[in-house]
Amino acid sequence: MGARRKARAAALQALYECDATAHDIENVLSHIIEESKLIGDNAEFASTLAKGVLKNKKIIDEKIRDFAPAWPVEQIPIVDRNILRLAIFEILLDNIVPVKVAISEAVELAKSFGSESSPRFINGVLGSVSKLAAR
Repeated sequence: MGARRKARAAALQALYECDATAHDIENVLSHIIEESKLIGDNAEFASTLAKGVLKNKKIIDEKIRDFAPAWPVEQIPIVDRNILRLAIFEILLDNIVPVKVAISEAVELAKSFGSESSPRFINGVLGSVSKLAAR
């Protein structure tokens, strides 16, 4: 696994834990980054992603509602919900990586951490979201 994907996976794990338990993001990131052995820019990348998602969660969840109306955000599995949040943050708010890279990385996370149907679901929602980035 590449360093950036490893950082995204760490951010996802932190978001999952915070979503499932309401633990403090600083403490969660600290132990996940240490366990993942992330250093330097990659540790900062993971932290920026996780904190950015949480800071913008309301806006991001509105986008999920817009593009996956059949799925109430609260009923989407926690892993899938947080992969979507992470990718939507990267696509619409962070604008550092190309949209195709953000979608590809999200699909790979879904393959690693989600269910059998997660990659297809994630790809479908993000394909629709990506149209907003093209405007």
